[in-house]
Amino acid sequence: MKNSRVCHVLLLLTTVLLINCTSKNTTEKEEARILPPEELYGQLFYDVQSNENIFKDSKTFVDAVPLNTVKQIRDDYSKLEISSDSELLNFVKKNFKVPGDGANYVTDSSTINKHITKLWEVLKRPADENISGTLIPLPNPYIVPGGRFREIYYWDSYFTMLGLQEDNQITAIENMVDNFSYLIDRYGFIPNGNRTYYLSRSQPPFYAEMVEILAESKGDSIYKKYLKFLEKEYKFWMDGADNLNETNPAFRRVVRLPDGEILNRYWDDKDTPRPESYREDIETAEEAVSKIPGLKKEDVFRNLRAAAESGWDFSSRWLKKDDSNEFQLSTIHTTEIMPVDLNTLLYNLESKISKAYAISDNPEKSEIYKLKSESRKKAILKYLWSEDEHFFMDYDFQKKQSTQVISLAGAYPLFFEIADDAQAKAVAEKIQSSFLKPGGVVSTPYNTGQQWDAPNGWAPLQWITVQGLRNYGQDSLASDIKDKWLKLNQRVYQQTYKMLEKYNVEDLSKESGGGEYPTQDGFGWTNGVYQKLSKE
Repeated sequence: MKNSRVCHVLLLLTTVLLINCTSKNTTEKEEARILPPEELYGQLFYDVQSNENIFKDSKTFVDAVPLNTVKQIRDDYSKLEISSDSELLNFVKKNFKVPGDGANYVTDSSTINKHITKLWEVLKRPADENISGTLIPLPNPYIVPGGRFREIYYWDSYFTMLGLQEDNQITAIENMVDNFSYLIDRYGFIPNGNRTYYLSRSQPPFYAEMVEILAESKGDSIYKKYLKFLEKEYKFWMDGADNLNETNPAFRRVVRLPDGEILNRYWDDKDTPRPESYREDIETAEEAVSKIPGLKKEDVFRNLRAAAESGWDFSSRWLKKDDSNEFQLSTIHTTEIMPVDLNTLLYNLESKISKAYAISDNPEKSEIYKLKSESRKKAILKYLWSEDEHFFMDYDFQKKQSTQVISLAGAYPLFFEIADDAQAKAVAEKIQSSFLKPGGVVSTPYNTGQQWDAPNGWAPLQWITVQGLRNYGQDSLASDIKDKWLKLNQRVYQQTYKMLEKYNVEDLSKESGGGEYPTQDGFGWTNGVYQKLSKE
């Protein structure tokens, strides 16, 4: 273990230089708020995260809170001769407060709606003060998903807010919107979550929908209040768009298509293993480069991270089929794909900015963003509608064709009312024939072992699908999905008194599966969608 320290000596030196070059008025705790764990803890990070015998879940150590100054911990570790796993674990426990599995909810026999209302307080975290480690402090209270997810998450929060709205917890919603506005103001975007190791990526841009929820309670003046944050987030997603050309058609999250249209992709600004999934990413990259000649590990890491930005980590949406005609994680190619959900969300963001400028008595700017949304809508209908499948599908801009993977992302154009009536009817037929199961709708119809594929159903996609179908008068199918989903939630709750992160909607006698971690309970977005649908 001692010999491996040489491999990362440059990283340690860089970290020291970063600290030494900081203003004298900057405290070490303030430093810790911006450094990811691999830079914060240096060789200790690599030794712990590379050793599966220390923590089963790679997220455990990166969420640990240092009990001493980071400098003292690094200095002490550099002087040790660690010769066993138990010695390494003892060092960590001596110097860190290691998180547990999350809150232990007290089960009771209250109704599911009352249980969820109680859970808001269990999942609430106060405004952050005196934070060290990897947590990015937020100025207002917020709701976390639950389980291993001990921090706020971007797209989760929109679906959580649906339930908070039903329970008339408008102050909680406003606090969370203000927290996200704070993150946009400070970092230029909303990170995946409020951890330093999430500062290289975002998540599906639902901020505009959160503002809309708040406006439903407090009036349209809310759009004017949050306009500058809406526009700043938009600039993050569109960074580099003005410089694209035929020679350089892609940069970060923007892609120029052959006829000059610009659509977006998921991305991550780093090409290293995710700190919170370090061992898993190393294993995936090693498998990938052993199978695919010329492939670089950095490309695999980037694509894994980009899939994490999508929130669908992981799914057949981002995979190719291997030689045995199976979807394998090692074939991941997220950055070559223009996703349906992302581009419809950005259409919505453009539309909401246009509305906000209109409310702010700036018709010229309003018109600019209206034209942007109209251009995007045309591009979505041109590239993301498949005449072969009669469904909205992700587009592989390298191969210049649809990915051939159908998913519930295809319901997003109905949710944001981009589809025409004939397309909506075709989408509804496909959902009924390929996605509808006894417990709701599956994310995709493919059984790959990944958690965002069959047999799993997820609360956010039930909501998007139900609302999308309702927008086009497909009320019978929407009600069927809603009823199946609510009954499944109720059935599991009656057995366990828990709300789960995801559910097996194909075989109601089995638990959900797949993914890098066990099914979590809590659970923010499941609570929110259940509360919204059940109280209608």
